[in-house]
Amino acid sequence: MKIGVIADDLTGANATGVRLLKNGFTSATVVFDGEVPTKGGFTALGIDTDSRYCVATEAETRVLKAYEQLSTWGASVITKRIDSTVRGNLGVETDALLTAVGKNSVAIVVASFPDSGRVVSGGYLLVDGVPVEATDVGKDPMNPITKSHVPTLMEEQSNYSVSHIGLGKVLKGKEAIQLELMRQIEAGHRIIVVDAVTNEEIDHISEAMISIEGTHFIPVDPGPLTASYGRMKAHQNVQTNKFIVTVGSITPLTGRQLNYLIDKKAAQPVYVNTEALASITSAWEAEIDRATNEALIKLETQEMLIITTYSPGTEKLDLSEIASREGVTEEKLAKRITEGLARVTNNVVLQTEHTIDGTFSSGGDVTAALCAVSNAEAIGLQDEVLPRAAYGQFIGGTFDGIPVITKGGTVGDKYSIYKCVRFLTNKTEEGSV
Repeated sequence: MKIGVIADDLTGANATGVRLLKNGFTSATVVFDGEVPTKGGFTALGIDTDSRYCVATEAETRVLKAYEQLSTWGASVITKRIDSTVRGNLGVETDALLTAVGKNSVAIVVASFPDSGRVVSGGYLLVDGVPVEATDVGKDPMNPITKSHVPTLMEEQSNYSVSHIGLGKVLKGKEAIQLELMRQIEAGHRIIVVDAVTNEEIDHISEAMISIEGTHFIPVDPGPLTASYGRMKAHQNVQTNKFIVTVGSITPLTGRQLNYLIDKKAAQPVYVNTEALASITSAWEAEIDRATNEALIKLETQEMLIITTYSPGTEKLDLSEIASREGVTEEKLAKRITEGLARVTNNVVLQTEHTIDGTFSSGGDVTAALCAVSNAEAIGLQDEVLPRAAYGQFIGGTFDGIPVITKGGTVGDKYSIYKCVRFLTNKTEEGSV
């Protein structure tokens, strides 16, 4: 899939291109009045129209030229990059794209850029909590911003019907956003401004857009919506990859992280019975065999296979009592649990007909057990995903060459495992969309 970005300045085009790069695309930016590159194999192309301070008619002409260039290049998705402080010809340039694309097109305007302190609530763009008109851009000598209400700004510049979806609806999630988008599209609105204060909410907006058929959506934003929508749209067109997430920690934080991942991926985890693994009896092998068979079945229909000892309502085992009963040390039982979990993961990799495109493990003991069971010689480190979360590849053994992210069990917030998994999938799809 190819995605094209029409930006009103060069730095904005570059910034959005980098976000697309991090989401699996190969990106380039065409400078103002330049030609589309004929080599390089790019899947994301930004065109700088240098139109932020143009008169409206010239801005429209430049946008239409860029649209023709991107259409000829083969872009199946074309987006409009706007300034993160809403300067420029927002409505005029959006109108030009809507007219060029046709009657079934709808522009979704999300002016938020949470990573840069830009959020929209109640239709108002706030920069670090301050209405944009009260910041320095309100005094911009070339294009001062006198209003912070994004729907009003669009209405003043556009000939199309403008509507707004407030934060209250967005906070209810994808389904609520989807229904509201469909309602407003049915009402004939061609420009829909949507509130968002977090990247998660922007993802929910993208998910809602993806789920609506028969409408040609044009993301209009400073970059986050374009990257999110582009990633999800491309994911529909690439072969499903297979990933394994192995989690052994039973801390409340791990539970929150795992539940968030399960919810986002609609996953059906393989819950391995911790009590059966905390044993030197035949129950250990029996549970490994049972969990392996369940995992192989679930891998057939899931992109993300989660293998974990953390199940709903999990209570910490009294290893002291079990150790006394079985005549072994607590340390021995703890190692049996992590080794058993690692063996299930190793068995799946050995027995499945699918290629495993990446793995994630949480907890140092689990990662060490995976390396031992699979006979890995080392992990070749390549990047830091989050503090105490490393990306690399297994060297040697069953997992040789398979990408892996390892994370400490007590690290991060509830989003951390999801962020790691998304990093892993983006790395795998890099250059493939």
